[in-house]
Amino acid sequence: MADAEIGLPGAGAGGSALDEILRPVTVLTGHFGSGKTEIAVNLAFGLRNRGTGVTLVDLDLVKPYFRSRLVREDLEARGIRLVAPEGDRFYADLPILLPEARALAREGAALGHRVLFDVGGDDLGARALGSVSGLFNSRTTDLLFVVNVNRPFAEDLEALRAKLMAVQAAARLEMTGLVANTHLMQETTEKTVLEGVRAARTLEAATGIPLRFCAIVGNLARAFGGPGGKADNLPILAMERHIVAPFAEKPSGARRRSGVV
Repeated sequence: MADAEIGLPGAGAGGSALDEILRPVTVLTGHFGSGKTEIAVNLAFGLRNRGTGVTLVDLDLVKPYFRSRLVREDLEARGIRLVAPEGDRFYADLPILLPEARALAREGAALGHRVLFDVGGDDLGARALGSVSGLFNSRTTDLLFVVNVNRPFAEDLEALRAKLMAVQAAARLEMTGLVANTHLMQETTEKTVLEGVRAARTLEAATGIPLRFCAIVGNLARAFGGPGGKADNLPILAMERHIVAPFAEKPSGARRRSGVV
């Protein structure tokens, strides 16, 4: 990365996890609060840091305070295309599914760059994905489920499996991978990360869905060897925090406060 790029948004995102993004289209799903939006944004930045063209589709129609569209300016500053409602509908809590999102579901693999879909939480959020499920090509699309066992109703194997199956049914697509993202915000420790990886591995064993990588905030990722390291032999996505609620304290390391109107 050139010195001139160091201060740009997302410059610290990346890691060995990017080698696990194997297909042209990647869809991020999960339970409420799992962290899939932060992961989607950091994957977009990480891929862009490698020189890859990226389009990020905000398909979260149920959660106005934590959507990838809230960092539009940062994405645009890096040349990442964001597909989201425009004008007075940009922040609206409305089920707006853009025709462009449908077109990208159908034709995204032919664009010659990577397309990421950030989907709303639980089966409620996945219904939007279900409405376009028939447009995705299973050979060129990965459907990833983010696992965070420090969220309500996702604390054990049975709860996680029930969440996964409900999301999968609503999406009308089969999961192709799992992502470990258990954390305690600023209180996250190495032990927290490893316990989350072990929990995700139990879900992997119970479902047969492969665990692809572990997402870790950048400063903690250094404890596992940095972006190129491993957490319990699992590739790392080293992340910066970008998605911050307008009513929350700005955490250390967050680039900017998201805003809503």
